Amino acid sequence: MTNDSVEPYVEALRNTLKEVQALRQQNHQLAAALTEPVAIIGMACHYPGDADSPDALWRLLLDETDAISSFPQDRGWDLDTLFDPDPHHHGTSYTHQGGFLSRADRFDASFFGISDLEALSMDPQQRLLLETAWESVEDARIDATTLRGTSTGVFIGSNAQEYPTLATERLGEVEGMIITGSATSIMSGRIAYHLGLTGPALTVDTACSSSLVALHQAVRSLRTRECDLALVGGATVMSTPTAFIEFSRQQALASDGRCKPFAAASDGTGFAEGVGIVVVERLTDAVSRGRRIHAVIRGSAVNADGTSNGLTAPSGPAQQRVIRRALADARISAAEVDVVEAHGTGTELGDSVEAAALLATYGQERQAHEPLLLGTLKPNIGHTQASSGIASVIKVAQAMKAGVLPKTLHIDRPHPEVDWAGGHIELIDRTRKWPDTGHPRRAGITALGMSGTNAHVILEQHPSTEPDRAPGRTPPVLPWPVSGHSAAALGAQARRLAEHLDTRPAPHPTDLAWSLAHTRAAHTHRAVVVGSGLDDLRAGLAAVANAQPSASVVTGQPVAGGVGLVFTGPGSAPAGMGRELYEACPAYAKALDEICSHLGAETGTAVRAAVWGDRAPQPPGWTPLVELAFGVSYYRLLSSWGLRPSLVSGRGASRVTAAHVAGLLCLADAVRLAEAVESGSRSEVQQVLDGLSVAEPGIPVPYVHAELRTAEFWFGTDTPPPDLWKQRDVATVVECGPASVEAGTGVTVLRAPAAEPVTAMTLLAQLYCRGVEIDWEAVFRDAEPGTVDLPTYAFQRERYWLAESR
Repeated sequence: MTNDSVEPYVEALRNTLKEVQALRQQNHQLAAALTEPVAIIGMACHYPGDADSPDALWRLLLDETDAISSFPQDRGWDLDTLFDPDPHHHGTSYTHQGGFLSRADRFDASFFGISDLEALSMDPQQRLLLETAWESVEDARIDATTLRGTSTGVFIGSNAQEYPTLATERLGEVEGMIITGSATSIMSGRIAYHLGLTGPALTVDTACSSSLVALHQAVRSLRTRECDLALVGGATVMSTPTAFIEFSRQQALASDGRCKPFAAASDGTGFAEGVGIVVVERLTDAVSRGRRIHAVIRGSAVNADGTSNGLTAPSGPAQQRVIRRALADARISAAEVDVVEAHGTGTELGDSVEAAALLATYGQERQAHEPLLLGTLKPNIGHTQASSGIASVIKVAQAMKAGVLPKTLHIDRPHPEVDWAGGHIELIDRTRKWPDTGHPRRAGITALGMSGTNAHVILEQHPSTEPDRAPGRTPPVLPWPVSGHSAAALGAQARRLAEHLDTRPAPHPTDLAWSLAHTRAAHTHRAVVVGSGLDDLRAGLAAVANAQPSASVVTGQPVAGGVGLVFTGPGSAPAGMGRELYEACPAYAKALDEICSHLGAETGTAVRAAVWGDRAPQPPGWTPLVELAFGVSYYRLLSSWGLRPSLVSGRGASRVTAAHVAGLLCLADAVRLAEAVESGSRSEVQQVLDGLSVAEPGIPVPYVHAELRTAEFWFGTDTPPPDLWKQRDVATVVECGPASVEAGTGVTVLRAPAAEPVTAMTLLAQLYCRGVEIDWEAVFRDAEPGTVDLPTYAFQRERYWLAESR
């Protein structure tokens, strides 16, 4: 066989090997995607004890607060007859305490565009989930309106929907809305609807494991690229006392309403309510987008008990299996997990089975001096049922960041029925530091449903919670935007931001301004504080909070209609008016340099000096060339910030500037024409015009094309009709130049009389408050800011409850 005859086989073999290598690489990528860690980038919650944020929940835990309280008086419960110490007494509860939300009956319906009647018909769990979803996205430092139309998923854990049973006396008012107000599926659907999310939206009911099962489902959806971001959580609100009555008959409640997990004193569970939501994203995406990462989900698993000792009886072997599957999904061993946040409800059977499963898994293959540390937050806030799993996730994420493990309350001594000698586990019966093990902090979280569905999740500390960045340039003047859905909400938001500044380490002013502009939605009632430092911001926020006027504050609401731009022509300009803006704003400086480059050295220097207000030889004063240089540079700055005028005009020689800005003339031709106009010779102007190419305008102008070809037009002093702007549906006119020419035209006039940073930033604030879409990335680009924490939205809540208070 010759070499020529062999070569085709060799080439085929080479191609086959390349294909095999490509397939192996593809297979590796697919396998890696199916086990990719998932980042928690946002968290929000409302739990008993006024734990209305993850930070508030964390303070509650560190302070060892017992948030259990008496039955609520605002839900229409018959408190006079509900309690009876006899566990066999029909229709009563032998405990009168639990963990309750103080504002479960309150909701900001107008924020979500929901009528009062529909809000009244909605289960409070739906209402709380809507508000908490918004807060979780804000905590993720994402403007919630930017998620509209994205493949963001919603995964919600839920259980009983008892609120509709209160409608007996007011059924006629809410008929036709109860079906959506009480449907379990709508709990996730409402969030997707109001935020405009197009990924999977599903509600899970596996009783007390619901929210952790929902998290498991979200992780799977992210790994398979079914969604790119997900909101995950759970909610429980006890609209009626049914749970207390039912579990009293089973004698499964603690008489004092308090969970005492794994303790000799345990005597039953203590029911509570709450809502929690986390925002999750694939870790690679979170890192590439510079997200702040609270914690990482390394692995998760879900299974069922199968046939156990009873329908609701737990299964130890099933719990062991779900733990081992979660560890396998995380690709770590049990010995590499430091802590377990247990289900730990305080029932004797449940706790003993769970402890045995933990001892058989996490308690093995570890040294006695490095035991698994076991705790739960249920003694602090109670068993929050469908939202308990996500509450544990939020607690563990906070503990990982702080490196502290809060004390588990109400443990007198380890329960004697548990064989604690069967493995190395230690109860967290005192606040202690997270042990330093040489690997990232890791914790397992368990949630067990009475339906037999078990869930286990492995959380891991992320090495850097904030992306590193080099500090950028600090602008001399900054805008700090604040907004609200109503005037009251705007004032409340200003107060909340001021309180945030007073109670936390001071952020960099630029980072704070960027975060307010970039990570918060712009609502209809707007204010912008313009200043240079946090003292200016505090003073401005006080004015906004009290609805008081201030020279450093711009307020307003979006208006219908476009924005017009008029170049005003000669006037009295302050000295040095352009130098500061030239130094502060690269877009302005670049435009001025470009214009001067089209002039001779002497003329360019003189024009620059005139624009800056310096003393210069020739040309003196506010000439057509100076008007062009100032007007074009200012427009380029405003354009870089997002201004897109719907009509451009000019007065006198400033028509040259308007013609260039509108796209009629290129810059070189505009400079030639301005020089000719400056000469005062009509014949010279006509000669230049005869050699110019006039294009179709990119921005409308109030000129007839033929006019532009005549020298008289460029020397004209005629005044446009007073209704010019209204005819073109312009509601706001920006006057660019030292003169004021548009007064009395029936539109709002904003002035840009001088090229000073504070003037330019005030104009930006005015445009924003009138609804102009600002390109905040361009405004802050050269400052290279970072994002910082901000307070969440100040919802203006009103009472909505079908039953009257008793």
